[in-house]
Amino acid sequence: MSSFRIVLYFQAGLGVLSNMFLLVFYTFIILGHRPKPIDMISCQLSFIHIVLLLTGVDVWLWDIRDALNIDNDFKCKKNFYISRVMRGLSICITCLLSVFQAVTISPSTSFLAKFKYKLKKYMISAFLFVWSFNLLFTRHQIIYSVAFTNVSVNKQMKVTKFCSLLPMNYIIRVLTLTVTISRDVFLVGVMLATSVYMVIILFRHQRQHKYLHNLSHMRVSPEKKATQTILLLVVCFVIMFWVDFIISFAAIQLWIYDPVSLSVQKFVMNVYPTITPLVQISSDNRIINMLKHMQSLCHHIFKKRYFFS
Repeated sequence: MSSFRIVLYFQAGLGVLSNMFLLVFYTFIILGHRPKPIDMISCQLSFIHIVLLLTGVDVWLWDIRDALNIDNDFKCKKNFYISRVMRGLSICITCLLSVFQAVTISPSTSFLAKFKYKLKKYMISAFLFVWSFNLLFTRHQIIYSVAFTNVSVNKQMKVTKFCSLLPMNYIIRVLTLTVTISRDVFLVGVMLATSVYMVIILFRHQRQHKYLHNLSHMRVSPEKKATQTILLLVVCFVIMFWVDFIISFAAIQLWIYDPVSLSVQKFVMNVYPTITPLVQISSDNRIINMLKHMQSLCHHIFKKRYFFS
């Protein structure tokens, strides 16, 4: 096993564990309290990232073991479809996260302020639309992903050891690329626009408090901390997204996927799902307080057992 593959396994394992922790945490928050819209979005994003990472791990493990040829075709279609759907959902839900946070922190005089009290209603509709669109739009992957054969006449593009893509009709390829690029560019544009908007609001808020109080004695508000976290996630997503997009676009245009590009793309695709839960865990005061309480409780139990032993 190559050292880079070990890095990929470690990255995926870390991402899955941290996302599972967040998924359980936000599930308890949603079931036990009145959840914030941001909590519901973060819970869904954690679930999407778990599936995305596990799908990648399944492909790597499949490449190592000898899979039966009779199952290859179904596995290829399943993995390609799920990974493409989850990739689309990741960008859509991240965009929603950015938009909802921008609405949340918008001042009462702004145009977005009137949507603050309707976030939950709009959010459910947005979730239904996003899931429906991605599940339907990505269904062509089921047709064009097949088990790899050595027949060069088919002009298959080998993507993994056992999977490849069949050549698409020119019109279908152009149409698919146009819709995908339009969707991705639009969503990234919305993310950047809302990020700039949030930066402006934070700057104005900071300048006002600088004028009224001594900034060095002020504590960072939960809203400001959440906004800074989302800005960091959006910047990370945009960078990783464009690297992944360039590699994918070049591969489709040239109709070739060399192993180095594929390994780099796997690593890049997993950076955002791995970093996101770590950033959220380190910035959410509720999680930090819970972990501190658990640490204190474990320390107390350990001391008690050690004292009576």
